[in-house]
Amino acid sequence: MTTDTIADAIQMEVFSNRLLAIAEDMGSILIRSSFSSNIKERRDCSTALFDANGRLITQADHIPIHLGAMIGAVEAMLKRYPLAAMQSGDAYIANDPYLAGGSHLPDISIITPVHQDGEVRFFCGNIAHHADVGGKTPGSTSGTSRSIFEEGIRLPIIRIARAGEIDEDLLELIAHNTRDPEERLLDLRTQIGTNVRGGTMLVKLIERMGWPAVEQAVEDILTYTRRRLRNRVAALPDGVYRFERSMDDDGFPGEPVPIVCTATIAGDTLSFDFEGSGPQARGAINLPDSALKASIYYCVKAVLDPGLMPNQGIIDPIVINAPAGTIVNPNAPAAVAGRAVTSNRLCGAVFGALYQAMPAERVMASCNDSTSAVSVSGWHSGRNATYVYPESMGGGAGAFSDRDGMDAIHVHTVNSTNLPAEALELEYPLLLEEYCLVPDSGGAGRHRGGMGMARQIRVRDDNTTFSARSDAHIIPAPGVQGGKSSNVTRILRNPGTDGEEALHSKASGLTLMAGEIIRVETLGGGGFGDPAERSLDALAQDLRQEKVTRPAAERDYGVARVAAALDRPEGAQP
Repeated sequence: MTTDTIADAIQMEVFSNRLLAIAEDMGSILIRSSFSSNIKERRDCSTALFDANGRLITQADHIPIHLGAMIGAVEAMLKRYPLAAMQSGDAYIANDPYLAGGSHLPDISIITPVHQDGEVRFFCGNIAHHADVGGKTPGSTSGTSRSIFEEGIRLPIIRIARAGEIDEDLLELIAHNTRDPEERLLDLRTQIGTNVRGGTMLVKLIERMGWPAVEQAVEDILTYTRRRLRNRVAALPDGVYRFERSMDDDGFPGEPVPIVCTATIAGDTLSFDFEGSGPQARGAINLPDSALKASIYYCVKAVLDPGLMPNQGIIDPIVINAPAGTIVNPNAPAAVAGRAVTSNRLCGAVFGALYQAMPAERVMASCNDSTSAVSVSGWHSGRNATYVYPESMGGGAGAFSDRDGMDAIHVHTVNSTNLPAEALELEYPLLLEEYCLVPDSGGAGRHRGGMGMARQIRVRDDNTTFSARSDAHIIPAPGVQGGKSSNVTRILRNPGTDGEEALHSKASGLTLMAGEIIRVETLGGGGFGDPAERSLDALAQDLRQEKVTRPAAERDYGVARVAAALDRPEGAQP
């Protein structure tokens, strides 16, 4: 047990929820006010608050991988700009992984100092994924980029607003280095305004409580979170726990690339070492430092204590070692556009390592540990401008000891929503032909892995550009305790026709003509336990709901058990 003390536990709890409410309100404003569908519909954005020392105080529940990039931007800002040089109304912009702690270039951070009584008290931060920031391929997320110079405009930490006045020259420079400058201009202005709103709420809170009380409450929050996490770690058995997951390849066809996580628990300390992970990738699936850290912080919170407040208290007790020049810690100027794919696979490795220190009833089979993202781009005659439609698709979650995995969800560090069919067809010259679950995609077991999803899109105009960044087209999600593996992901061009083509997971810059179709089918999650132990009622329900086909069920569960399941009364509950 740690000996850290808390001055006022009740005030700390109330204050923590007030801060979280401000961060959540900022997120709501950012989503409601943005122009692009990727932010206003898919909610690919996050908000957070930091103290004047750059410590994370709270983050709203949005996209976990964004946490590292905002921390990186704040650290870069404080390194370059002294607090005394910051004025009320200033704002700073950044996106670069090597220059400003970003995770990939489409994620642009805005950090704003909050002054009270002439002193910087806090920083408001938000980050949003912009549908395009330039580069060789529409969407700026090509999995086959070979360096960051191919991926778009690079922004070190720069002051974009001074004393409340936006630097219009800089804003125009950024926007016109992208394929849709109108969208960039409007969304960046919204990001700047979101922080102004958050700052106003923070100042009101300080004036209501008084700065000494606020300052003490901040320290109490961090102390409590740090102590609570150390206690969770101390409750686990000491040991060294290793787990490995692999990428299909390094962005180009080739051998699998391992991601090896070794977790060491010693008393109340927790360390992660990634020695043994594969070399820096040729393609754009390298995981930069900020994304690596955000992934690990998420994993620790999710596995050990989901109720932990997301702040610096989670960060302090964790030690991370990732060898330079590897896929989990690349050297500049390695390409990083597809880092989310690697982040999710790394989370699978961290989960697998931590679960070895936990009782079986808390263990989860591997999730899809991936994200299948696509970018579709072309000319929008209605807007008289180039459009870029980004989408990331989830898959199945792993099964637990007491239940099936969830179907068709994002897991780990990607937490955006899918663009609704109505919004997709209203915003872009595209037609969503099918949006469904993928039968036989979840691993069989006493409890079945969650199902993957399919999304089929028809393009309406000639010379439409398509790119993908995906994985798990070769390596499925493994089961545990005798559970079976999932299926794998497929991306098909013109499925069901004589010209059907299975695309590589990092297909980039393909030109489609009007009427052509792209279909993405994602993998499911791994199963938990021996399939022979699955209840006949649950198996019957899977078959009747067409979550599992009869041939697959007979293969995994046995012909006799399938026949017996189908003889069960149709209304029986699993």
